[in-house]
Amino acid sequence: MATKIKAKLKSIDRDTLWDRAYHALKTALLAGRFAPGERIVLRTMANDLGISLTPVRDAVNRLIAENVLDRGGVGQGGGAIVPLLTAKQFSQLMMIRSSLEPIATIAATELANKNDVLALTNSLEKMKQYIAQGKVDDYLDAHYQFHFGIYRLANLPIILQMIESAWLRCGPTLMLALPDYAPGTKRQKFHIAALSALKKGDAEGAAEAIRADIESARIDVCKLLN
Repeated sequence: MATKIKAKLKSIDRDTLWDRAYHALKTALLAGRFAPGERIVLRTMANDLGISLTPVRDAVNRLIAENVLDRGGVGQGGGAIVPLLTAKQFSQLMMIRSSLEPIATIAATELANKNDVLALTNSLEKMKQYIAQGKVDDYLDAHYQFHFGIYRLANLPIILQMIESAWLRCGPTLMLALPDYAPGTKRQKFHIAALSALKKGDAEGAAEAIRADIESARIDVCKLLN
């Protein structure tokens, strides 16, 4: 019996606009659903989402224009390719992250309430659970929700947009730092430290934990790149 391959993207309603397709693809990239060098075929993406090619093509073209994806071939099957960054390119993006994300973390710590902390705690618990179960895709989703759960609390929309842009461009390459047997184990301590500091209202401590998390990933991934 043939094994059914899990779709990369969740289906969306047929009457949604092209920006919904853009959001679905962007979310998948942010959560690490696509690997560096992987080809995004328009027809496959349209089938996954349950929509026509036109909004899919528009969404892909927008991400190409934003330098998130590289253009593939021509025609309906051309689509795009998830770029594999060089060590220098990746390092620059991580430098942007290590500058902006601590700023957002400081602001978030000062504004977070008990419900916000509870939501972040739930995301972290899910990360631990998925690590133990070896569920890479689910771990990546929870990892994204944990980080952006912090940054959204900062109420700094321009900085949040810039952070998201950096994540979009370096997110797939970050997958190279995830060992198949235990994804994210090495950097779990930084996530725990960030949440602990946030609970105490220690803005600088939370920011430093996030900065250390980013720097650890930068070092590990750069060793794997040319």
